[in-house]
Amino acid sequence: MTRGRWLLLIAIVAFIASMCGVFAARHVFVAQRPSETEVHTLLHDRLKLSTGQHTKIEALEKQHAIRKRAMELEMRSANARLAEAIEAEHGYGARVTAAVDHIHHVMGEMQKETLQHLFAMRGALTAEQARTFDATVTKALTGDGK
Repeated sequence: MTRGRWLLLIAIVAFIASMCGVFAARHVFVAQRPSETEVHTLLHDRLKLSTGQHTKIEALEKQHAIRKRAMELEMRSANARLAEAIEAEHGYGARVTAAVDHIHHVMGEMQKETLQHLFAMRGALTAEQARTFDATVTKALTGDGK
């Protein structure tokens, strides 16, 4: 293969890798922010939490922020490993496949952590508050509240 074709192949692989990174970042980070903001607004502005509820939820949010930050760092590391694998293999080989699988695993763990956090916060609510919370979470996830 000529040098020109190698450069073209590297450029194509780099482009595909960057698109995968953009997709993963948008899917994991950007897609969650609107629902997190909506739930945060609900909890702190509309549900009329008692002092005890507010204290418990604040503690849960602090714990979640630490775990979330660690997972975001793990996602960056996983993306770096994918980039290294692409650079080493120049194709969809075993290292690239393993790196992609690892990224998917981290993304899944991030989603599980977020759900566990939501359920923990829900546990601090009264039955009536929980119904409102559930409707808000459903709407945030589906975009239509159904």
